[in-house]
Amino acid sequence: MRILKRSVRAAGWLLIIASAAGAQATTGLQRLLDAELARFPGRAGIWVKQLTTGDSAAVRADEAFNSASVIKLPVLSLAFQMADAGKLSLAERVTINAADFRGGSGIFRYNDPGLQPTLRDVLLQMVITSDNTATDIAIAKVGGIEAVNTWLRANGYGDALRLNMTTAQLFALYGALPQGSNRNEKTNTDRTYWLGTVTPRATGRLLESFQRCNDGTSAGTPVAAKSSCADMIRMLRAQQSGDRRLPHYLNVPVGHKTGDFPPVIANDVGIIYARSGPIVVAFFGSAIVGPYAEAEDRIGRIAQIIVEYFDGAR
Repeated sequence: MRILKRSVRAAGWLLIIASAAGAQATTGLQRLLDAELARFPGRAGIWVKQLTTGDSAAVRADEAFNSASVIKLPVLSLAFQMADAGKLSLAERVTINAADFRGGSGIFRYNDPGLQPTLRDVLLQMVITSDNTATDIAIAKVGGIEAVNTWLRANGYGDALRLNMTTAQLFALYGALPQGSNRNEKTNTDRTYWLGTVTPRATGRLLESFQRCNDGTSAGTPVAAKSSCADMIRMLRAQQSGDRRLPHYLNVPVGHKTGDFPPVIANDVGIIYARSGPIVVAFFGSAIVGPYAEAEDRIGRIAQIIVEYFDGAR
């Protein structure tokens, strides 16, 4: 009996020590993020989680931010889930007419009308060049704005992630502004001019679901079939934008999705494949002042510090 009591006490102490070590690690990461985001030239929010250890930390993780193009990730998720269920065919050829062309980022609008990429190609361009033509086609294919938001609510994201409009509707709003209007102020503070509304934590959780699904470690219902999650991650790792953000100072692979509205919005969210294991980082920056490129570099430095922390360089 005495031996049993000693064993129980020893096990209890081990749990306390393990909990304290975890709290200390998380606190250390928290201090780093607090310091770095205080230096960011604007309003910033971040959610970080090391998926192998479970360590996480955040700043303004549950505050709403202007998503810019980051809100395209739920559209991607829903499209793949519908394809898994046989409701869409990613091999379908989509005809892009002149009326489908959208301004802003992307390459489809530079092609002649009549181009016929597959739906998979459309989704790829929505991610890797943040193509707005592709985005509005994809939104229509999955059933429209409300279908995306219904999917988000059904999958536990509530109003933390919300698609507000198509890119065509957003550009129409900006185009209707009277001459002399403060466009940047609208972008920063007026949610009726936000393509989507997001929080860093909810965005990070969505990315975590991609990786857990790909690894076969989803605790609940996977976001899509494992092969579809692998496809989505391959798209994120083929990203052609945001080289000065999360990947800038890293020597490890990164799968990510940017969201831009220069000169005041610079977002980047993704999965960093560090030596210690995958790290989800969801960073949002708004109301940026000063040189835009310096704000992008700051995002890159934050990612570098996070990786060094988990990989033992700090």
